[in-house]
Amino acid sequence: MRIFVLSRIFSRFFAFCGLTLVLPLVVSLIYGDGLWWTWLLTVTLSFGLSVASIRYARKSPEMYYGLRRREGLLAVTVAWLSIVTLTSVAYYLTGEFEGFASSFFESMSGYTTTGATVARDVEALSASILFARSLSHWIGGMGIIVLSVAILPELAVAGMQLVEAETSGLESEKLAPRIADTARKLWGLYVGMTLIQAALLVAADMSAFDAINHAMATIATGGFSTRNLSIAAFESVFVELIVIVFMFLSGLNFILLFRATIGREPKRLIQSPEVRLYSLLMLISTTMIAASLVFSGQHDGVFKALLDASFQTVSIMTTTGFGTTDFDQWPSFAKLILLGLMFIGGCAGSTAGGSKVVRLYVVAKHAGIQMNRIIRPKLVQTLRMGKKLVSREIIESVLGFYLLYFIAILVASLVLAATGLDIISAFTAAISAMNSIGPGLGQVGPSQTFSDLSSFGLYVLSFCMLLGRLEIYTLLVLLAPRFWKR
Repeated sequence: MRIFVLSRIFSRFFAFCGLTLVLPLVVSLIYGDGLWWTWLLTVTLSFGLSVASIRYARKSPEMYYGLRRREGLLAVTVAWLSIVTLTSVAYYLTGEFEGFASSFFESMSGYTTTGATVARDVEALSASILFARSLSHWIGGMGIIVLSVAILPELAVAGMQLVEAETSGLESEKLAPRIADTARKLWGLYVGMTLIQAALLVAADMSAFDAINHAMATIATGGFSTRNLSIAAFESVFVELIVIVFMFLSGLNFILLFRATIGREPKRLIQSPEVRLYSLLMLISTTMIAASLVFSGQHDGVFKALLDASFQTVSIMTTTGFGTTDFDQWPSFAKLILLGLMFIGGCAGSTAGGSKVVRLYVVAKHAGIQMNRIIRPKLVQTLRMGKKLVSREIIESVLGFYLLYFIAILVASLVLAATGLDIISAFTAAISAMNSIGPGLGQVGPSQTFSDLSSFGLYVLSFCMLLGRLEIYTLLVLLAPRFWKR
């Protein structure tokens, strides 16, 4: 492990953190909320750490020739924890959150694009805090895209090589140049989508401040809102439709989305097996939930049932977590469908969380192949995604991911239940955190917050958020003793 090389990388990242936190400082000065000093202090701390890291790195004669696999895994995790902790310090100093555990939870929820909050009254938060929450979504969302399309495939983490196979454009070349080239192109698309949605929301009579915040939260599939009632507070069908469209787009593979829009190759997107399954699951789920709402008598009109069903289906499956209604009051049939969608999530290479549709696709096809072999033992059949052959190594990685994924949810549920949460609340809180969703059911339902959880419970969920967002292996491998041996 080359500490000096890592220090050089961390110096740049701390500088990036400082530049990012300048924006809430500017918002604080514009709106005069009196919190400018907390942001200034955090910005100063960030740049101070950057200077200290680069000075330490310069003591070494080692040349930088790119990150090794172990260094890459450690760098990703430390970088994520660093920006979360620095923002937590700012939140804590504002005094608007109850203790450091709540501040850390809110920050982790933002950067992992989970959207779960401990704020009892969101509308009482200062303007700079509201903006910082949405900005953390936006920064975290872009970080997830770069992580999933450029870093994890290179490190062969959790079957994320499937992103390479699906997009056919991120070959295993030198890591740093490829990341820089990929990130630059995706940033353009990411910023463009955010600006377009913000403009459309303003056209739908939303204030500029609300529009910018909700656009950043939507494109990042985050879920933080400036209102207590989330999207429902605006009482606008047009706002809901705009948000539905951009949540759906943000749940797609951004490389394919880039090629379909900027590259003018829509066939790549339309013909993607993952995108087709993603769209089919949403269509089927929306139809079944809408029918459930109509037949249960909870919705008199078919249009209202379809609108609510489509919004919550897209919101949950893309792990955004926005709400237009309290789905915890829906029939059990509808809630079970949403619960299933929480496990699936969006497409690989998107800002969405969850286990990803591509993994479900691989597991489902693998199960089908195994059934065929039972019927016809001599049958030789390979697993393909479209025209791409999926290797045995990737299949095993995906199966291993699911095993660790469900074990993590089970353990987290047991720990949360031990803190006093009921079974439904504990289970759905763990699912919500692991899949970066936001709302769960029961005490952590869409009309509730996570403010009643103990400090220990908040730290447990914060760990789950990071574990799920970094695709499990990235974080767990750091806990293995062999990782630290030469």
